[in-house]
Amino acid sequence: MKTGFRAGKGHVVALSGGVGGAKLAAGLAGVLPPDRLTIVVNTGDDFEHLGLTICPDIDSVTYALAGMNDTTRGWGLADESWQALGMLKRLGEADWFQLGDRDLAMHLSRSWRLRTGATLSQVTARLTASLGIAHAVVPMSDSPMRTQLQTADGWIDFQQYFVAQQCRPKVLAIRFEGEADMAPGFADALARDDLEAVIICPSNPFLSVDPIMAVNGVRAALAALEVPKLAVSPLIGGKAIKGPLGKLLAELGAGIGNAAVAAHYGRVISHLLIDHADQDDEVLLSAHGLGVTVTDTMMHQAADQQRLARVVLAAGGVAIGSP
Repeated sequence: MKTGFRAGKGHVVALSGGVGGAKLAAGLAGVLPPDRLTIVVNTGDDFEHLGLTICPDIDSVTYALAGMNDTTRGWGLADESWQALGMLKRLGEADWFQLGDRDLAMHLSRSWRLRTGATLSQVTARLTASLGIAHAVVPMSDSPMRTQLQTADGWIDFQQYFVAQQCRPKVLAIRFEGEADMAPGFADALARDDLEAVIICPSNPFLSVDPIMAVNGVRAALAALEVPKLAVSPLIGGKAIKGPLGKLLAELGAGIGNAAVAAHYGRVISHLLIDHADQDDEVLLSAHGLGVTVTDTMMHQAADQQRLARVVLAAGGVAIGSP
């Protein structure tokens, strides 16, 4: 295990995607100071829509850290309005992907900055700083790599499956289109001498975490790290709170439950946090040499996010110290 730093002073890398990931990322940012946390976000969901570059997971993390997210819908901005979307529909443009008025401003700013030659890392840093976020939020890569799913009708992009078709098609396989290297902030965070732990947030392993793992060098780097590598299971009572994870586990033949989640991650993790509703899984998981913590993984509000963040850090032996 890496040494040379004082307890409570080491760095933590969190891998995040989706709503559950954004919640824990916000919790970690609430208990760790900016110089101790890097949040790496899935960009496999990104796509071009109406000439704009949309980065749903980056925006979910950004809005959650800024305290602007809609906790009722679970995505987008609170107190959003939809005038632009209504006009787009009237003009005969695609309206299957909902763009709120203030959310649209984020996409316009990002797209324009990217077209001037800035990298996605640079644009993300600018946008987060503009919203008062001091913690580092970095994309997994500055190069596009897109999640695609194979159905009976062929390969489709993630947003077509997830939003346009509401996850209805049976998934036969998943691939990640494109060649991508780690974003500088990601690579630098993993290479830090004071790296103390890596945390995989409660995100969909197939759709939110696997794209990060598919970036060149990531899986090997994580497997080689001699620091605690913890994942929070996205399952509660053996089921996903929302999203298609349960459906995917069945369709891809990966098995059902936390054992399937742990097997999917393999050597990438050394510890899995599961919910009290799944406590019967502890014996089996432990028998396979995995560290296990049973806790309340449901996050309804900011206090829950920070509570879970503290439990995760404690499970990894990470002292919080003074934020």
